[in-house]
Amino acid sequence: MTYVLGITGGIASGKSTVTNYLKRKQIPVVDGDVIARQIVEKGQPALEEIIQEFGPEMVDANGQLIRKKLGALIFSDATKRQKLDALLDPFLREAISCAITHFAQQGNALIVVDLPLLFEAGYQNLMDGVAVVDVDEQQQVHRLMNRDQLTEEMARQRIESQMPLEQKRKLADFIFDNSQSKAHTQEQVASWLEQHFKNL
Repeated sequence: MTYVLGITGGIASGKSTVTNYLKRKQIPVVDGDVIARQIVEKGQPALEEIIQEFGPEMVDANGQLIRKKLGALIFSDATKRQKLDALLDPFLREAISCAITHFAQQGNALIVVDLPLLFEAGYQNLMDGVAVVDVDEQQQVHRLMNRDQLTEEMARQRIESQMPLEQKRKLADFIFDNSQSKAHTQEQVASWLEQHFKNL
């Protein structure tokens, strides 16, 4: 029987620290960010819907989505962000479900789904359990500023566009604390695997 573990957390909370460790253990990881990029590539139906909703200025001369332009638009306007989420959700949900089915058919005992907006979009129904990667807010702000070259105001704006980590912690089945070193986080994941999947 396959167990599907959802991994989520706030933006720049360090989900990749957890998922990269799991990948090294040969555990299949469905990456929601990768799928979200794939479904808006040139020629994909989701991109056509973005153009219809937000205008042709969202793509460049080659027909590729201008991600920074769309990002700037939706992170400054909650209504437009909600429209985009609703527009992309059916495409994203179908692709993630297909990926889970693919790995399950291969006989994997554990499948991990990395989804930043797992709770916000109601994906917990596809999971057998959900782990939240936790970090304190100040660390989150600094990591996001450094990672994406943002001002503090822009970083906080993006963090505030998501469900607060405090609320995600309450909804989680498991919590991985990523406020210390990578090694400390990886030890927690290793312990979780040992407890739940000794034979992996």
